[in-house]
Amino acid sequence: MIPQSFIQDLIARTDIVDLIQRYVPLKKAGANYAACCPFHNEKSPSFTVSPTKQFYHCFGCGAHGTAIGFLMEYSGLGFVDAVKDLAQQLGLEVPDDGPAFSGGEREQHRSLVEVMSTAARFYREQLKASPRAVDYLKRRGLTGEVAAKFGIGYAPDGWQALDKAFPKYDEPALAEAGLVIDNEAGRRYDRFRDRIMFPIQDARGNVIAFGGRILDAGEPKYLNSPETPLFEKGRELYGLPQARIGIRETGTVIVVEGYMDVVALAQFGVCNAVATLGTATTPTHIQKLLRQADRLVFCFDGDKAGRKAARRGLEASLPHLADDKAVSFLFLPPEHDPDSFVRAHGADAFQSAARDATPLGRFLIDTLAEGCDLATAEGRAHLVHNAKEFIPKIGAPILKMQLVRDLAQSAQLGPDETAAALGLEVPRPRQARYEGNTGNYGKGGFGKKALPPPEPRVGVVPLERQLLRVLLAQPRLGDKVPLALLDHLPDSDERAAVMAIIDAGEDGTLLEAPLGAWIEHFRDSTHETAVTRAMQSIEEGYVNESSLEHTLRDLLNRLELQTVEQELKLLQNQIATGRANADAATRLGSLLAKKQKLRSGQPA
Repeated sequence: MIPQSFIQDLIARTDIVDLIQRYVPLKKAGANYAACCPFHNEKSPSFTVSPTKQFYHCFGCGAHGTAIGFLMEYSGLGFVDAVKDLAQQLGLEVPDDGPAFSGGEREQHRSLVEVMSTAARFYREQLKASPRAVDYLKRRGLTGEVAAKFGIGYAPDGWQALDKAFPKYDEPALAEAGLVIDNEAGRRYDRFRDRIMFPIQDARGNVIAFGGRILDAGEPKYLNSPETPLFEKGRELYGLPQARIGIRETGTVIVVEGYMDVVALAQFGVCNAVATLGTATTPTHIQKLLRQADRLVFCFDGDKAGRKAARRGLEASLPHLADDKAVSFLFLPPEHDPDSFVRAHGADAFQSAARDATPLGRFLIDTLAEGCDLATAEGRAHLVHNAKEFIPKIGAPILKMQLVRDLAQSAQLGPDETAAALGLEVPRPRQARYEGNTGNYGKGGFGKKALPPPEPRVGVVPLERQLLRVLLAQPRLGDKVPLALLDHLPDSDERAAVMAIIDAGEDGTLLEAPLGAWIEHFRDSTHETAVTRAMQSIEEGYVNESSLEHTLRDLLNRLELQTVEQELKLLQNQIATGRANADAATRLGSLLAKKQKLRSGQPA
């Protein structure tokens, strides 16, 4: 676990304006900074960054968060990776998170990144010096511009060409990075020789591996770096840094199978494609991509191998589906791969095919029905049997219910019977809530958190929600809130969050922290939804931050008045039914006087 104290220190030390400015051009706008939102298309700026709160917020799409949240959303990093990245930028070491954060391994990581960067520069220079390699790329239809965009290079046809790139060819880091091979006889030689080199980058843009494509006939056609401390095939995707803008603009990411497919598509203006690295699509790939796009399209050849790869992608996707995301499958004609298709038919035809790709639900049902004779009871039973391995794994509850109904129709069963046959609870009608109520078909899938519904204006907002806004805007005011008074608030998420803020502020460590630090304090807690909703309201002007103490006094007065009125109603009912005590009249007079004072705005 990364200590909360370190997270708070990280937020406090980070200049969020400086961080976001590296990715998005910001302009001063009063006390804040503004830009067009990087997370949705817009013509006028609605994205603001607050240096005092260490928080960003988009009034258009609702995107919001801290420096950590921005790195997660913009770069597709997980929480721990975003913390690592931010800490590294500040020269800090992340404590207590296991061996991966030890000083020795951190230094090894930096050393290997430098080695790979040096090799990438060397390969690019060698490409310029090799007419044969340049001619190969031209024959494949690639321009110098797209080659430069992807950092494409060339590994010369020599056993120790990298000797020219490094002062010490026998340096251990070259073998650790997978650039050279040490054989049993103690001889060292380059892993990549006479190959077009495709650098593989991580989410931060660091070169962590290479894919090498042979120029002439020979095997293997493609040679990838081995797994190293920098590179794990099942976690990385080729072309993701270059595709990030295209993914954000289209809301779609296209997954293809080869380096040349990605580069060729980009050459023709399809700039939202990535490729797996000689391995099947993994759950980590799915998580990473659905964090950045609302729609994921797998693009495979239409042959048997392509169908097999699609099925693996389907299986990896199921647990990470979400009802606000879409996964589809595009099968090209047998004679084409994405590279040849886009050259033969153009970008518009490819994009059109991607838009019309087969939705995951339809592909799943069709796959389950393969080999089943649905005209017979046995065939329909076989279909439901096949579904047991897949449908219960689906992480999107509403999609799961829809597919149960589709399956039931094909199997000629009722939805409840089908759900029971799959081992699922029969769903009961219930009111959905923002906080993640997913019904009885299972929990929701991976992806961006849904935004809370729009808030009404202050006058009609429950007292506990208004109180949460005030305390989040100024946590020091928590010591002015009588805890006994909070007992009279409804048992709600907002009341629980108010209590949590007061509790967290008691030791004083967070009281001077920017608002962004409180957001990170409540990340992944039961209070996150209520705090996020309140944070949005503050940013959108529902709280007058210049008069918070006055607002708090008014709220507490109204809460006390509400409490008195409830007590009066109870006492009057007791008097009317003859159940009152002897001092009821005196108590009634006292409550009426107190009510009068509170209504006039005086302290009771």
